[in-house]
Amino acid sequence: MKIKKLVLQNYKSFKDRTVIEFNDGLNILVGDNEAGKSTILEAVHLCLSGMLDGKYLKHDFHQYLFNYEIVEEYLTKIKIDKATELPELLIEVYFQHNDKLTEFEGSLNSEHNPKVQGVRFEIKLDDAYADLYQNLLQLEEEQTSIPIEYFHIQWQSFARKTMISRIVPIKSVLIESATSKVKNGSDLYLSKIIKDGLNKQEQIGLSLSYRKLKERFNEDENIIDLNNKITGHIPISDKQLSITVDLSSNNSWESQLTTNFNNIPFDQIGKGEQCIVKTNLALANKKTEESNLILIEEPENHLSHTKLNSLVKQIKEKGEGKQIIITTHSSFVANKLGLENLILIDNKKTKFFRDLPSDTYEYFQKLAGYNTLRLILCKKAVLVEGPSDELVFQKLYMQQNMGRLPIEDGIDVISVAGLVFKRFLEIAKLVKKPVAVITDNDGKFQEKIINKYRDYDGISHIKISADPRDKLNTLEPQFIDANNGDFSKLCTVIDYDGEQNFDAIKKFMIGAKTDWALKLFNSNEFLEYPKYIKDVVEWCKS
Repeated sequence: MKIKKLVLQNYKSFKDRTVIEFNDGLNILVGDNEAGKSTILEAVHLCLSGMLDGKYLKHDFHQYLFNYEIVEEYLTKIKIDKATELPELLIEVYFQHNDKLTEFEGSLNSEHNPKVQGVRFEIKLDDAYADLYQNLLQLEEEQTSIPIEYFHIQWQSFARKTMISRIVPIKSVLIESATSKVKNGSDLYLSKIIKDGLNKQEQIGLSLSYRKLKERFNEDENIIDLNNKITGHIPISDKQLSITVDLSSNNSWESQLTTNFNNIPFDQIGKGEQCIVKTNLALANKKTEESNLILIEEPENHLSHTKLNSLVKQIKEKGEGKQIIITTHSSFVANKLGLENLILIDNKKTKFFRDLPSDTYEYFQKLAGYNTLRLILCKKAVLVEGPSDELVFQKLYMQQNMGRLPIEDGIDVISVAGLVFKRFLEIAKLVKKPVAVITDNDGKFQEKIINKYRDYDGISHIKISADPRDKLNTLEPQFIDANNGDFSKLCTVIDYDGEQNFDAIKKFMIGAKTDWALKLFNSNEFLEYPKYIKDVVEWCKS
């Protein structure tokens, strides 16, 4: 059992009706901060479990779940038009069609399609309070918030059957490494994972043992003596006051018992280790009558590179046959788990990476250190061949932009090997990301530039910048040529005191590639720059 897609409307940052579709197996959500990645995980979990931040939301919701803009629009319009409709919050999870889920099939969905299966979660005005709401509107007091006290939650299947978490067929587990939801020393998500992994007989057995433990507490002589003392010394009423433990719930063990890890309470171990334990437990659940959906938020938080590599390996090996949705800002995680599973969240819309050429995502899988997400998440990207090119470009950019670095304007300068340019350009082509390439011609402009990048001709958001003169084959002769009117100034800046002729300076600069570029970057002098680099600085302004 898998989910097919999520529909959001007026939920937190998602105002307009937004549809997010998912792969059958692994899904990697990427996007800039505030793009809505965490909200997507949260919404899926809420719609399938009724829980938010470790608590059932049914009796504890608030107006901040509603999109801020829709709330402001309502409060503005209601001042002049009392007929303005109250906003409604909607989350829908559509299931992949399954003959076993016909009881979840019906037309109660935003598509009005009677043939789809799923669950719908709404917060809206309760009809029972419609008259009270109308009375509120007659008051002269200005409304400053949604009258949330008149709202209620409707949690139903598409077949209009009221939901409780027990009957939802797909059990979601939300794993957050950045935070920990703890009640009475027990991690709520860990307890849920353990509970979902137990069969019915095991759950009954655990509940029975826990109830006996609580009963023994109440029957303990010390507790009886203490309660007699309290009753005798504190005359409150004719009723008996006593200390006891709650016996009202058969399933309270998951929020009351403490889970230990090597005899240390689980909430006291490191956040990274907590993430690993919870993820591995969720992956190890072999129950066939219930399909677990595993939601993991930014697994790279609190994990060393070695631990992260181990966790990614576990997800790949044990996640087969399960549906997993991961959010990340880590290029390592994205590349290693496979760019074909990547879903870019951009402006509340999704773009799938499954359309990348297979050799491209296989390349990044093998070399998972490449900063693919830097390219995806920036406003514009400039690809250069090495640190010298990066320093030279950034220096010129700063000179022409009041000392600002490119990154301060959302332009990421990424140093990659020349052979990898086309790999990055395939990603840029797919997501329509503005990218410029600053590259050497290697003495073969026709072959290395014209022929090599012919596939990107006519693509407006991709710019290839190189000098056409074969004799100026790399950055060093290019830079010397640009400053041929004042060799002495150039030599002073790069701290060269030898012969001031083209060949001698070139030999020095090639032998001290990064050093001369760093000295240029730290200098206050204004030198001339090669045209193909200046062209990209101008392109950045467009």
